[in-house]
Amino acid sequence: MDAKDKTNQFRFFALGGGSEVGRSCHIIQYKGKTVMLDAGVHPAYQGIASLPFYDDFDLSTIDVLLISHFHLDHAASLPYVMQKTNFKGRVFMTHPTKAIYRWLLRDFVRVTSIGTQNALADEDNLYSNEDLIESFDKIETIDYHSMVDVNGIKFTAFHAGHVLGAAMFQLEIAGLRILFTGDYSREIDRHLNSAEVPPMPSDILIVESTFGTATHEPRLNREKKLTQLIHSTVNKGGRVLMPVFALGRAQELMLILDEYWSLHKDELGSNQIPIYYASNLARKCLSVFQTYVNMMNDNIRKKFRDSQTNPFIFKNIAYIKNLDEFQDFGPSVMLASPGMLQSGLSRDLLERWCPDDKNLVLITGYSVEGTMAKFLMLEPDTIPSVNNSEIMIPRRCRVEEISFAAHVDFQENLEFIEHINASNIILVHGEPNPMGRLKSALLSNFTNLKGTEDEVRVYNPKNCVDLEIECKGIKIAKAVGNIVDEITKEEELALKSENEIKEEADDTAGKMKDVQKDMDGDGVIVSSILVSDEKNFDLNLVSLSDLREHHPELSTTVIRERQTIQVDCKKELIYWHICQMFGDVAILIDEDNVSNSRDMKPNEKDLGKLVLQIMGAIKLTVQSSKATLEWTQGLISDTVADSIVAILMSVDSAPVSVKKSSHNCSHSHDNVIEKEQESEVWKIKQIAKLFKEQFGDAFTLLMEKDDSEKAISENDESIKGLVTIGKNTASINFSEMKVIDCNSNPLKGRVESLLKIGMDLVASLC
Repeated sequence: MDAKDKTNQFRFFALGGGSEVGRSCHIIQYKGKTVMLDAGVHPAYQGIASLPFYDDFDLSTIDVLLISHFHLDHAASLPYVMQKTNFKGRVFMTHPTKAIYRWLLRDFVRVTSIGTQNALADEDNLYSNEDLIESFDKIETIDYHSMVDVNGIKFTAFHAGHVLGAAMFQLEIAGLRILFTGDYSREIDRHLNSAEVPPMPSDILIVESTFGTATHEPRLNREKKLTQLIHSTVNKGGRVLMPVFALGRAQELMLILDEYWSLHKDELGSNQIPIYYASNLARKCLSVFQTYVNMMNDNIRKKFRDSQTNPFIFKNIAYIKNLDEFQDFGPSVMLASPGMLQSGLSRDLLERWCPDDKNLVLITGYSVEGTMAKFLMLEPDTIPSVNNSEIMIPRRCRVEEISFAAHVDFQENLEFIEHINASNIILVHGEPNPMGRLKSALLSNFTNLKGTEDEVRVYNPKNCVDLEIECKGIKIAKAVGNIVDEITKEEELALKSENEIKEEADDTAGKMKDVQKDMDGDGVIVSSILVSDEKNFDLNLVSLSDLREHHPELSTTVIRERQTIQVDCKKELIYWHICQMFGDVAILIDEDNVSNSRDMKPNEKDLGKLVLQIMGAIKLTVQSSKATLEWTQGLISDTVADSIVAILMSVDSAPVSVKKSSHNCSHSHDNVIEKEQESEVWKIKQIAKLFKEQFGDAFTLLMEKDDSEKAISENDESIKGLVTIGKNTASINFSEMKVIDCNSNPLKGRVESLLKIGMDLVASLC
């Protein structure tokens, strides 16, 4: 395929998260613009092996990098990209994501350093705290529902409902809309709203497929099952380990447990059974949750408003930074990070508690292939020690899974996809088998559209495999400047006139049919200039007068034409011919009073200047036997100017000129006067025909009884007409071309418009 054919190609390239869960990182390219979506690490690997395949793409070409939320598998390699590669683009995330991201990645650096116990520890670390701080200052924040434009890449953040600050991004490049969901949830839980459906449709949907075709159990059932399992375990003297991500689902689970412990004090030994949250981030990030409480659901906002306290300061949960502070006596519940049990506090507690069959490990999040959490789900007899893989620890504890992962199930995902109505769907963030089943289910759901223009195509690309889709964005021009007011005013007037005439013409619907038809146009016609910015894919409609203000980078050129002709006749004769040819003649200067002369008698002075404005575009100056035309170049003005030149060149030899300039005649001019009167009657009759076509029987022309031109010419009475529509009437004086009396403003406006059109039609030539 040649370069020309690729201009409409949308390219998708997964550096991570393609047919896998972890190290989410996707590249999209269209019309020369490049966007990276997320920059995570794979929780099952360490060091360089955990990164997306950055070596397979030139990161220096990226214009914008968007981070959907703060989880490590979506954001943890961002400092590496910004500090260790040739990336030069701009980075955006929401305010809560940036606030939490800093603390979360500092903990990630610390845990990674602890987990690497060899001489090459510094080399195995992806980046240092200094790299993290430097990269943090370069990150820009975006508000929900606000559109940001970076050199033609427009994007808007919408609530994703996954964790605090999680966003799905709708991008627009050259009229093509792409929606990237990131991780999202359509379920309203105890502190977050469900994911939004963007108001504007999308052409391409990049959507998570974490749970494939699986369906979640109702949230209340899961909460009941969770609390019952924990309650029964601690009542038997056992300990409960809940591996969780430091922030996000942990706060949801603590809201559930804190409420349950408050409601069951007596059964739980009057709070003698403690709940702990093992995370050195907890207290630091509480202020973040309090600051952004307005981004949570109504339930949390109400609690915050009514009690004036932070809903995330729990009564029945204690925080510990490390296991040195933990006195492990008797039954307890421990929420500890990380959620995949790869290292850290949760892994240490697992190795300590797993040999005891009274204890319970409760997996509440999604478990990625290759992690200890996923391995533990198989209920192995032994697990390897994190410090020495050759040491095997017996596993006798109970293992249960109750998913509180804030990801959509199949039904929620399908409903959202149908709302978006995209013709191209790209599945990401899912293991191969669940993703494959989801693809088949979606194709089956949209099978009725196959072979039609609305056919839905579903893709599940693997990492580092090019996906190209033929696309063509719809370009929409935006009106700017004074033209906006002009369009708005015209639309309001058209709507007002239409509504008023409809109300007044209920009893004469047949008579008003033509009027209604004329008003029911397809839109407002305006005169403007279309300015195209190919670099930023912007199309603007702007009036010529506003061009320099809104597009100062453009230069405009106006060509003025000037032509001088020698004339050998009086100005009176030139003026008479011009008036006979053109209906729109304005007198700018008339020093010899030529326009008021009733005959062609020689003017002794005849040295003054006569300046006429013809058809609003041509300026004609006559003085001292010279006629000069000036006009702005244009198709219509050039044509009018040519006509004037033709008149000037033949005016002295035209027969009518000879007749007009002859003064030694003795006969009467009554016949000439009579012909001029007949001409006026003819004009009025033509205009009357126009009114008859528009108003039908509702229009009456009032003439003498014998309806003869002679009768009209002999009487000095005005010719009148009458339009009657229901209770509304309009009386017209055709001799003066004006409305005498009318009791309806819409009808009066319509009549005046027709009078103007009629005068233009009959005044062009005489």
